[in-house]
Amino acid sequence: MAAYLDALNPNQRRAVEHGVAAGGAPAGEPLLVIAGAGSGKTNTLAHRVAHLIVNGADPRRILLMTFSRRAAYEMTRRVERIGRKVMGDKAAVLTAAMEWAGTFHGVGARLLREIAAQIGLDTNFTIHDREDAADLMNLVRHELGYSKLDSRFPAKATCLAIYSRCVNSQTPLEAVLPAAFPWCAEWTAELKVLFGAYVEAKQRQNVLDYDDLLLYWAQAMSEPTLAAEAGGRFDHILVDEYQDTNRLQASILLALKPDGRGLTVVGDDAQSIYAFRAATVRNILDFPGHFSPPAQVLTLEQNYRSTQPILMAANAVIAQASERFTKNLWTERSSDAPPRLVTVRSESDQARYIVEQVLERREAGTALKQQAVLFRTSSHSGALEVELTRRNIPFVKFGGLKFLDAAHVKDVMAILRFVENPRDRVVGFRVMQLLPGVGPTSAQRVMDHISAAPSPLTALASAPAPPRAGPDWQGFLELIADVASRDLGWPAELERARAWYEPHLDRIHEDGEVRLGDLLQLEQIATGYPSRERFLTDLTLDPPDATSDQAGVPLLDEDYLILSTIHSAKGQEWTSVFVLNVVDGCMPSDLGTGASAEFEEERRLLYVAMTRAKDDLHLMLPQRFFVHGQPRFGDRHVYASRTRFIPKSLLGHFEKTTWPIAVPTSPSEEPAAPRIDVAARLKSMWQ
Repeated sequence: MAAYLDALNPNQRRAVEHGVAAGGAPAGEPLLVIAGAGSGKTNTLAHRVAHLIVNGADPRRILLMTFSRRAAYEMTRRVERIGRKVMGDKAAVLTAAMEWAGTFHGVGARLLREIAAQIGLDTNFTIHDREDAADLMNLVRHELGYSKLDSRFPAKATCLAIYSRCVNSQTPLEAVLPAAFPWCAEWTAELKVLFGAYVEAKQRQNVLDYDDLLLYWAQAMSEPTLAAEAGGRFDHILVDEYQDTNRLQASILLALKPDGRGLTVVGDDAQSIYAFRAATVRNILDFPGHFSPPAQVLTLEQNYRSTQPILMAANAVIAQASERFTKNLWTERSSDAPPRLVTVRSESDQARYIVEQVLERREAGTALKQQAVLFRTSSHSGALEVELTRRNIPFVKFGGLKFLDAAHVKDVMAILRFVENPRDRVVGFRVMQLLPGVGPTSAQRVMDHISAAPSPLTALASAPAPPRAGPDWQGFLELIADVASRDLGWPAELERARAWYEPHLDRIHEDGEVRLGDLLQLEQIATGYPSRERFLTDLTLDPPDATSDQAGVPLLDEDYLILSTIHSAKGQEWTSVFVLNVVDGCMPSDLGTGASAEFEEERRLLYVAMTRAKDDLHLMLPQRFFVHGQPRFGDRHVYASRTRFIPKSLLGHFEKTTWPIAVPTSPSEEPAAPRIDVAARLKSMWQ
């Protein structure tokens, strides 16, 4: 019966079988799986879920939380493939019943709708994405008069970032500002007023932002009865990428399963690199001690991705960390090629070296798609992008725009969201201003009229028509009435909205035909959702990539080089990897060398970059590079040395080389006489 586990290595199998009893009942202590880079983490987690179901666990009582909705979908498909080996077609029926597989935010949104009445929340709430939340923050900011102060008040995006950091890290504003936003510290009192007014505005308009999905959930779980009811829904809770969770997420998890029974978390402390999102490595480091007896810790050390020389170098780098779960990755993939430390004079030489190496490997049979260039921040790739364009080498730079970042898709989504929640002033303003002749003043007049009414959509028909809207206003009213009636059904409601918007698309955007492709793709995506509400929730929380407006998308080429920030590259792998600017000032960055926690995260960032490589790893060391717009110094050139994360004691793990290689002169050749003998002049100064 357990032959489907034979392909697992011993530690993977221990993790899969831990605490699994006949009948699927949770047994034994909680489990922490420390899964090193390339150690088969996803495969292990999928086998554990499948093993639970094969042994009788009810899939409807399994909560699986992953980093993205797409990852959850792929995980359930893999569980089904594993289950088929034992259960045949029954596996498909059972995995289809895994209703609670998704992200923290997605699961939170669903659970909040179910318990809304118990926590004083309207079940018809809508969810603001980051851009809409920033727009609402800006409206409140303007109403408070902060946009007209003599001194420049923080911009809307900065205000939202500060608010989000306070919420997700569960840290007071007075502590967040000096640590993460020191240039805003003088505005502490005003920001407190702004955030309070922002919360009140969201509640009046019946909207939640991303952070609210966790905050409301965590607050609900602070009530023991609600926490027991929610936790009692699930026999097993499994969490992937636990090192990327923040304090709110950890508090939710511990409230759901305070004794840890049936709880499994998987992650790697060495790959915790999202502190800027308020993720904290403490969650995974402290996890075992939350329970009595402590959670069992199993470590996956066999790597299936990289060669042994690459792993030895990566192990040496991360071994210097001040605090970690001890593990040493190893592999059966032997090689005589150590990773390279390549010293170049400048970013231009760095770009030329990489292009030369990429083309050389392409001629040897390694596709461009199997090669990647990674960097600390997006601005670091500028010189390389110029060289790639000059040499006509196609590339994709991750990431491109998301659907909800593209203006035309936001417009159509706003129509649906306005129907769903007409008290939402941000989407109301956006939709009405799509009409020619309708500006902010006219839109505000309409929104004021309907917001005060018991039934906003009914009141819309009697609202004062914008004087310059003309016949377009009646067409808009008919659109809203058609979609709100639900007579069309889903997803025909989206098709109706798109048809109304199409002439406006051509008027607003010059490339309307290209953008229309996104809207048709949106309609295709909508067919996979049972309702308008589910569609809006899922796409707001985890939007797919857009087909237009993506940076550097190749048009006619099937093959292209990958450019990516290290943060975006996490979880990926390539045959050859080049890492830009592995020097002090970039890695660690000037901004990451203060607190020890920031410094250690910079070390983990280098480790993540190194462990993306399968066969070839090149760490680039430009002696001179350009630093963009830092608060204190502005743009400037910097002369730097090799990153302090690779001290002299670790150089034995690398092949050191310099490029371009200097061509030695022939012994018979006399060096050319200098045009100016500066040395002689200097000596003569003292004669």
